Amino acid sequence: MLLDERGSMGRQDMAVEVAAARRRFTRQEYHRMAEVGILKPTDRVELIRGEIVEMSPIGRRHYAFVNNLSHLLTMGLTGRAIVAVQGPIVLADDTEPEPDLAVIRRRIPSYKDREAHTEDAFLVIEVAESSLAYDRSTKLRLYAAAGIPEYWVVDCVAESIEVHRTPHEDGYREVARVVGPTATVAPLAFPDVVLVLAEIFA
Repeated sequence: MLLDERGSMGRQDMAVEVAAARRRFTRQEYHRMAEVGILKPTDRVELIRGEIVEMSPIGRRHYAFVNNLSHLLTMGLTGRAIVAVQGPIVLADDTEPEPDLAVIRRRIPSYKDREAHTEDAFLVIEVAESSLAYDRSTKLRLYAAAGIPEYWVVDCVAESIEVHRTPHEDGYREVARVVGPTATVAPLAFPDVVLVLAEIFA
């Protein structure tokens, strides 16, 4: 360990030491922490690349738009797919985000026996108020790298939706921004389920 002239570790060395000491967790360890009470049911956290990340608080607009999307998607997809609200999706052994909404397939075995994984998801949606930059960068790359076929970022402030399709390792090849009250958007897997932005942002 190197010391500076004052006999203390230099700032750069301190940063290296701190980085080296970071502890990363597997999904098994993460769930065990919840089982023994280290993580409380009220903790809004998710596991991202082995790190336990605190999620942004849910504001009034965020809450309203999640509810609107859940209602509209459920009406169009009843009997064909499940609309999961703020539930986990397994992307890797060290990554289990909890998107605001996900359209997942109906399957056997049921989700009580096995969590939702990448191959179960038709569409993942993040509703962003204070988390917009994070959802457009870290979350986007995670979902794309895992092969999630479609990802929507709902911008609560601009009342617009960014539609990302055709995943590859670093992102999505197709990106479109849908804006305006009369504009519509539909999931790639269910093109007949057409949502009007005025109803999403009501």
